[in-house]
Amino acid sequence: MRDKLLVIDVVGLTPRLLAHMPRLSKLADDGFSAELGTVLPAVTCSAQSTFLTGTLPREHGIVGNGWYFRDLGEVLLWRQHNRLVQGEKVWETIRRTRPGYRVANVCWWYAMGSSTDTTVTPRPVYHADGRKSPDCWTWPSALHDVLTDRLGTFPLFHYWGPTASIESSRWIVEATRMLLPEHDLTLAYVPHLDYDLQRFGPDSPQAVAAARDVDAVLTPLLDDADDQGVTVVALSEYGITAAHRPVDVNRALRRAGLLHVHTNASGELLDPWTSRAFAVADHQIAHVYVRDPADLDQVRDLVTALPGVAEVLDADGKAAHGLDHPRAGELVLVAEPDAWFTYYYWLDDARAPDFARAVDIHKKPGYDPAELFLNPADPWVKLRAAAGLSRKKLGLRYAMNVVPLHPSPVRGSHGRLPGDPAHGPVLLCSNPGVARERFDATDVHGLVMELAGAPVTAQ
Repeated sequence: MRDKLLVIDVVGLTPRLLAHMPRLSKLADDGFSAELGTVLPAVTCSAQSTFLTGTLPREHGIVGNGWYFRDLGEVLLWRQHNRLVQGEKVWETIRRTRPGYRVANVCWWYAMGSSTDTTVTPRPVYHADGRKSPDCWTWPSALHDVLTDRLGTFPLFHYWGPTASIESSRWIVEATRMLLPEHDLTLAYVPHLDYDLQRFGPDSPQAVAAARDVDAVLTPLLDDADDQGVTVVALSEYGITAAHRPVDVNRALRRAGLLHVHTNASGELLDPWTSRAFAVADHQIAHVYVRDPADLDQVRDLVTALPGVAEVLDADGKAAHGLDHPRAGELVLVAEPDAWFTYYYWLDDARAPDFARAVDIHKKPGYDPAELFLNPADPWVKLRAAAGLSRKKLGLRYAMNVVPLHPSPVRGSHGRLPGDPAHGPVLLCSNPGVARERFDATDVHGLVMELAGAPVTAQ
């Protein structure tokens, strides 16, 4: 089996949603579908790194979508350099026996600086005057102009934020169609299901509509794969579950005198250098970093008592889940199924930092799903957004202060291990010859090796 491969990461795809996706269902009918185990935390960066290395976070080091970089003294989320992923990637393993094996990565994470032949990844332009413009980074660099001439500028503001929509997934799929014929392995990341399932919940009419939209956008790419004899694997990292209870773990730590802030003209800022304990919130997982081991029992007792916390993993608990890596917090919190963790650490909204009301995934010391919403409590929010866009078009500085500080609109989350396979991730493949009833996330590496005709080694 030496067919070309297309691996599509359809974020949030579950067996339940598949019932509303006829083209992907045909892929499963012609080949097979299987339950796909995920990792803890069940978030994008951790799951994708496991798929591509065949190892758990304890080996590849991606303990979440971000973590506290102890050597920098900073919380950083959504970094992009591939060197952060420790271990050999699946295409690197394949190239040992298939030199010249050509690989394209279209928007899978940690794309920059990787050993793929072709790379496309979102990368905004940060202008000297403070403006941010949509764009992408590519390798080879000349591909940037080819893609934007044919498809338009990468639709960054449809990729995340209040205006996130199917347009970003459509752009990614069309870019994948352009690259597919020239590569042996093509990776494509299709994010659209993430949006309305977090906004409205996985059981909402909007979730069904989103599933149908993704299926329609994927249809030309899947047809291309059929026409070109390309084997297709479609999989998901996690399923999104209904969630409506935010857990303010950092506020609890601050009230206990364990979390400290620094105040400047932008508002209150989390100060990890002086804090005795703080949490990096990541959907339904939170890494709690405790500076002094003498504080560990106090912190454990405090977070265990918080409503919405299902588990508190210490060293043994982290090891049991393959999460015992130096980048992980001293404690890792797992939310109850209907709960999720906020990053909020201020006690008075008037003292919130300026970036809290904006879409700013790099300044916030934790994940903020409220960025998917315009503030429903602000009657002028749309006018405020339009004024910001007008200033941007005139080349002036602007601030998009449109994100709510209250997380009540959020209706879906993920990160904990699924309790029901119907709501968990799924794997589809067009080749029935490799069918199984279930794959672990670590098995995806071997499946790609097998489909590529490369010797499969035990992980």
